[in-house]
Amino acid sequence: MTVLILTSEEDVTADMVVAELHAAKTPFVRMDPADVPGRAVLSAHYANGAFEGHLSVNGRLLEMGDLRAVWVRRPGEPAAHAAHPSPWLTAETRQALFGMLFSAAPRWMNHPRNAERARLKPWQLRTAHRSGFAVPPTVFTTVPRVARQFAEEHGDVVVKSASGPPPGEPGLTLPTSLIGRDVDFSAVAAGPALLQRYVPKCADIRLTCVGSRLFAAQKTAGPGQIDGRYGDTEHAWRAVPVPERIAEAVRAYVALAGLAYAAFDFAEDEEGVWWFLECNQSGQFGFVELETGLPIAAAVAAWLGRDEAGR
Repeated sequence: MTVLILTSEEDVTADMVVAELHAAKTPFVRMDPADVPGRAVLSAHYANGAFEGHLSVNGRLLEMGDLRAVWVRRPGEPAAHAAHPSPWLTAETRQALFGMLFSAAPRWMNHPRNAERARLKPWQLRTAHRSGFAVPPTVFTTVPRVARQFAEEHGDVVVKSASGPPPGEPGLTLPTSLIGRDVDFSAVAAGPALLQRYVPKCADIRLTCVGSRLFAAQKTAGPGQIDGRYGDTEHAWRAVPVPERIAEAVRAYVALAGLAYAAFDFAEDEEGVWWFLECNQSGQFGFVELETGLPIAAAVAAWLGRDEAGR
C-alpha cells in the first residue's frame, strides 16, 4: 500500500516527512498537481461496475487500488505547469484528478472538502467556541459604525486579514496591527474587516495535532509584540506540556472539523490562559521540530503509513 503526497517540489516540511517514510520503508509517491498534465499523467477507467485508475510520476506508477493515504500538503494549482495553462484546463484537471482520488477512498490528511471549510476564519471561531477554547471577542463587518462601536467597547483592538496574503500579491498583505479607538473606520465599507480584542500576551503557543497526538511549543513574546510570526524576540521555541483542558478542546475541534492534521496558534496571557487565535489545517511544523526536537514529522509519517486497522 502506497502513500501519495500532494505538494510543490520545494517543500522542506514535506522533505522531513519523506525522510521518515524512507526510514520506515513505507512506499510513497510525491506529486504536484501543477504537473498534471505533463510530468505526471493520470488515467481512470469505469466499466461494468468496476473502477481502475493510476497515476504515473517520474516513472513511478501508483494504482488507485494500492492507495493507502493522501497527504495534501502545499499542492500547486492543477495544470499550472502545463504547456498552455488556462482556467478551463485547471478546472478540467481538478475534476479528473480529485474525482479519481475520491473514488479510490483513501485516508486523507486532510480531505479537501473539510480543509476548505476549515480555512474560513468565522467558521474557525465559532467551532473554537463550541470546542471550549477561550476566544477573544471578534467582529467581521463592512459597517463602519459597528467597527467603531467594537473599538470603543474593547479599547485596543487588532485588525488582521481573514484570508491571509493573496497568492502572488505580497504587496497587498495586511499585517496584524494594533489600532486604537480614534481610527477612521470609514474604509471598512469597502471590504470586510476582521477586528479582534487585543490580548496582551507573554508568549506565543503553536500546538500541532497529528491524529490523536499533540505537540505544543512556546516562545516568549517580545515587549508589545502583536504577531508572533514576525520579529525576532531573541527567544527560541521550547516544548511545553499540553494542559488537559486544551487537549480536550483540541480533540473536540478536530472532530467537528473532520481534520487529521491541524496547527493551532494561541496567545498566552499573564494568567496562563491560552487564547485561541486560529487553526491552520496545513500549517508548517518544520521550524518547531528543528528548534524543539518534537517528533512531528515522524508522527505524520506514522499516521500516513499505518494500515486500515490502525496498527
